[in-house]
Amino acid sequence: MKADPFSPTPLPPYRLMPDLALALSSVRSQISGADPKIAVVLGSGLGGLSESLVESNRIPYSEIPGFPEATVTGHAGELILGRLDETPVILQNGRFHLYEGFDPAIVVLPVRLFAELGIEYLIVTNAAGGLNPMLRPPTLMLISDHVNFMWRNPLIGKQLDREHRWPNVSDLYDSELRDIASAVALHCGVSLAEGVYAGVLGPSFETPAEVKMLRQLGCDAVGMSTVPEVITARARGIKVLGISSITNAGSGLSSNPLSHGEVLDAGRELSGDLGFLVRGVVERLGIDG
Repeated sequence: MKADPFSPTPLPPYRLMPDLALALSSVRSQISGADPKIAVVLGSGLGGLSESLVESNRIPYSEIPGFPEATVTGHAGELILGRLDETPVILQNGRFHLYEGFDPAIVVLPVRLFAELGIEYLIVTNAAGGLNPMLRPPTLMLISDHVNFMWRNPLIGKQLDREHRWPNVSDLYDSELRDIASAVALHCGVSLAEGVYAGVLGPSFETPAEVKMLRQLGCDAVGMSTVPEVITARARGIKVLGISSITNAGSGLSSNPLSHGEVLDAGRELSGDLGFLVRGVVERLGIDG
């Protein structure tokens, strides 16, 4: 009997726990000194911050069980253990995306690894398209909230130990961390807007009609990452700070055609200000910790 081509594709078997345990053992064995309490996810073209770490130990994803290789240009594909100034941190230099064909459980595997390592604060960065005409690229935007248009939730499936099934999402992007980031930006002279991030599946850029719709729904920026990681972090009780590098205007808002190269170039242009901002936030959290 032939299979029905219109029947729904079954979900893949749930195989996260063995990968998580193996990844945890591999990474934990390479931590020396104080355990880090802060993890930073670096988005497209934003890997320059990794050069600021001292006493760093770079672990390619190929050496971490369960981690696939990063396939997107601008994502190095490594975890970096070290100190940012005097504060121990983990940098995730390159992320996994749903549009690469990965299951949500793989996309958020690093975040679940961070939780098992005792991370308390997660700083997520991304490159995003501007929807709000007041956000003229290149500029930085503090994420105050998000709208999930990815239609996938990483909490679907077996509930993990110590992971909330229904996490509190009323303050996904922690208001206290946003206050700290705003104070750091003011002190450093870094221009920092604030707005709502729309997470879409991708990988194609949004059409002018989609850009118009997202703006009418109250979204200020749009990108293809971050949302699954933030949901998972909150389910594990990790406080999250989100920063978007607005690297381009959405389709129909500029006469320039969109390209990934443009995104990478603008990301590099913003990397200095982003570095000042992240370093200042990490320093304050390190002192408070």
